[in-house]
Amino acid sequence: MTDNGTARVVLRLDGITKRFGKLVANDAISLSLHEGEVIALLGENGAGKTTLMNILFGQYTADEGTVEVFGRTLPPGNPRAALDAGVGMVHQHFTLADNMTVLENVTLGTQSLLALSQRRAGAREKLARLSADFGLQVHLDAKVGSLTVGERQRVEILKALYRDARILILDEPTAVLTPQETEDLFATLRKAVRLGLSVVFISHKLHEVMAISDRVLILRHGKLVAERPIAEVDKEKLAALMVGAEVSAPRVEPGTPGAVLMQLDDVTTPDRGNAPGLKSMSLALRAGQITGLAGVSGNGQGALADLIGGLVSPETGRMELDGAQPTGWSPRVAVQSGIARIPEDRHRTGTIAAFDLTENAILETYAQPPYSRSGWMNWARAESFTRQIIDTYDVRCPGPGTRIGLLSGGNMQKLILGRVLEAAPRIILANQPVRGLDIGAVNYVHGQLLAARDRGAAVLLISEDLDEIMALSDVIHVISEGRLSPGFPRGRMTPAELGVWMAGQGFEPHEAEQEDSAHAP
Repeated sequence: MTDNGTARVVLRLDGITKRFGKLVANDAISLSLHEGEVIALLGENGAGKTTLMNILFGQYTADEGTVEVFGRTLPPGNPRAALDAGVGMVHQHFTLADNMTVLENVTLGTQSLLALSQRRAGAREKLARLSADFGLQVHLDAKVGSLTVGERQRVEILKALYRDARILILDEPTAVLTPQETEDLFATLRKAVRLGLSVVFISHKLHEVMAISDRVLILRHGKLVAERPIAEVDKEKLAALMVGAEVSAPRVEPGTPGAVLMQLDDVTTPDRGNAPGLKSMSLALRAGQITGLAGVSGNGQGALADLIGGLVSPETGRMELDGAQPTGWSPRVAVQSGIARIPEDRHRTGTIAAFDLTENAILETYAQPPYSRSGWMNWARAESFTRQIIDTYDVRCPGPGTRIGLLSGGNMQKLILGRVLEAAPRIILANQPVRGLDIGAVNYVHGQLLAARDRGAAVLLISEDLDEIMALSDVIHVISEGRLSPGFPRGRMTPAELGVWMAGQGFEPHEAEQEDSAHAP
């Protein structure tokens, strides 16, 4: 990488302050970025990282301070000025139009509508090259609404790269990428950085910060509290700087499996667009056990989550709860059966942005006691429950009446986690439960899932983070194209061996493939 001691400064933030009412999100923050440098911006959920980057990108206007790009002061609150200056941003939360194709989303705003058809071939060629170079494969003609979460994140990255950014802000860009995809992305970023690209990298994955960054800046409660060359720190020091104290992961003891609470026998569900359904899946969820589900994004995890959450029913096969088939399977029946879910997408399916924290805290239980009796809502009880979640799970917010759309993604996730875990469910569907959380919150959530297991809950942990799966799970399954591997006990498989199954190589061939083989000369 470039010698940053002599490289020119391409970005300078000076005295940036931003308030939301009484909350000071950014407090007189100053920093600089050099040409060909990668700086990591770290901090707990709600520390002010995303707010600061939104100010840089012109989506928020600072109350005080200035933003300077390549020696020119940017007008505040003007994303077009930031784009024209060469700043690109990959947002933590998707900014895509579901009813448009990938190609249309990426090129939207880069050319006039009249020129769109003439330039589409060139855009397609450029995107195909970027997709290959960055290992971000996605069908350019697919409607974004039909894509998985992982595919949507790839589109966001491609959208920024397509605009030839010279300064790239990456806000949790690898949250839904596999380890191999992340390695490929980092390899390409390193090539681009050698050619002069400058990067601001926001991530809670400390091993990624160590792998890609030159310097690290730490925010805590809206203030810049530390700045270190990456060569002078390790993951433990970074974690301690972020939270202001030593951080340790929970001790994981083997679980004691009990009775089967949910059983799937040869269950099949229909495909949905490009997303595969379940293919003759058999799975047992036992009390006192964490069952981990590993796999590349978009291989049937969503179909399994929808089935357990009551959103779909088996097309074929049998599903049992406590040894009996449920009737009228639906989300209501699932909730009444003691199934609680941490959804994959906290924005689309986990919360309602216009509702406040109290309303979101009882979204799935508002029609039940103690919040509702004879059609009357007990809002005092609901608010008390919400305050308990805020205090226990350290949800950074002004109070229970705050609109949840104003919270950071990590704090939204904490509210969802509290909503689920405080209800003491029998079965917990934990779909990407720590996505976007800082290291302290990750350790806390893992500890809570282990505690729920030890109280007798059956936990299905769906995660694209193989380290998380291997650390917490008592038994691990791999899903690929809707097919489920055998269960592997804790410690039986290495990451490389699980990777073989994730690539689909450990499964029997599909029936069509077997038939083709039988008729081959």
